[in-house]
Amino acid sequence: MNQPPFLNNQIYHIYNRGVEKRTIFMDDRDYFRFLHDLYEFNDSNPTPPSNIRLKTRTPSQCLEVSPPNIEKRRSRMVDILAFCLMPNHFHLLVRQGPDHGITRFMQKVGTGYTMYFNQRNERVGPLFQGKFKSILVQENRYLRHLYNYIHLNPLDLLAPSWRENQVKDTSRALSFLNNYRWSSYLDYIGNKNFPSILDKVLALEIFGNERSYSKNINEWLANMEKNYADFSSLTLE
Repeated sequence: MNQPPFLNNQIYHIYNRGVEKRTIFMDDRDYFRFLHDLYEFNDSNPTPPSNIRLKTRTPSQCLEVSPPNIEKRRSRMVDILAFCLMPNHFHLLVRQGPDHGITRFMQKVGTGYTMYFNQRNERVGPLFQGKFKSILVQENRYLRHLYNYIHLNPLDLLAPSWRENQVKDTSRALSFLNNYRWSSYLDYIGNKNFPSILDKVLALEIFGNERSYSKNINEWLANMEKNYADFSSLTLE
């Protein structure tokens, strides 16, 4: 079945995993590289070839916010509202800007990161499990839960049964999330991590300020049984 065209100014949950469920982020350098690509390739202008090569950026440089004079020349294809990178998959919450913005953005990210990964690991062939998956977000209620789902995804590494309403130690779960760097969660609770990637305006309209979002996650975990019915359909499978 063909993917219907993406609609401008509409929000989509985008996700994909490694081919054969393989690990796609082997270490910190890989995570940093993918995050660099989320920023670098979110531009309708052509990407300089030097920025696709293996050794263009070091992890420390990936954390820098581009100077304002560079930012003004950018023409974003999507607004990245939230993200989470896991060892063998990723989640993005994006809003399309110009026509074909999501398709062009994901093609650039997928191609660029695969070239980097294959060169670094001396491998060939596809890295991702086919074309990325997408779900149109049509309800505010669903959107609110998606922010939570994406940011809670790292609990797979701490308590794999969290989706089955089995987070027994909420404090430990929150501590784990507060120390997991590879998502937008830290930026949403007021700890600058990768702010240049994100557009936080919509989320802060929904949840309020950073303190309110932190409280929202805390309350969600504390009331897992009540929330699980809504949350259980938001999976990668």
